[in-house]
Amino acid sequence: MSSASRCLGIGPHWVGCVVGDVRGHQDLQVWQEAITLVDAVYTLCTSLPSDERYGLKSQMQRAAVSVPANVAEGAARDSTREFLRFLSISRGSLAELTTYFVICERRGMLDAESLADAKTCADRVGRMLTGLQRSLARRRDAQDQRGHPPPR
Repeated sequence: MSSASRCLGIGPHWVGCVVGDVRGHQDLQVWQEAITLVDAVYTLCTSLPSDERYGLKSQMQRAAVSVPANVAEGAARDSTREFLRFLSISRGSLAELTTYFVICERRGMLDAESLADAKTCADRVGRMLTGLQRSLARRRDAQDQRGHPPPR
């Protein structure tokens, strides 16, 4: 079983996710990587000017935290459709965060070298979100074809 397929969670109905007896959003690799992204962003934010404490710094931290939070909330929902909706919100937060990276670099608040690790991590999270969304969409479509009633 590949590492990508090891932990595909669908709400309370976990599929193939075997990590000890723990089964939850913490087992999703995309959630784990998004938490790593949060750590990277908080570290980056220590280098921002103090006058950005309530501006860009706060916005970056909120956007970063929103990524794993929405993965977790979606995973806890009752349907694949709801999970997909929260993954979409997570993707939006990731796009917001990467926009802040561009702004910080263009305004000279952070240099490309400082941003490199966070950008790489954000790219990984984006690819993982895309993969999970595609997998869940296939599952949803297969359920729809089998004539299951639409999820709540």
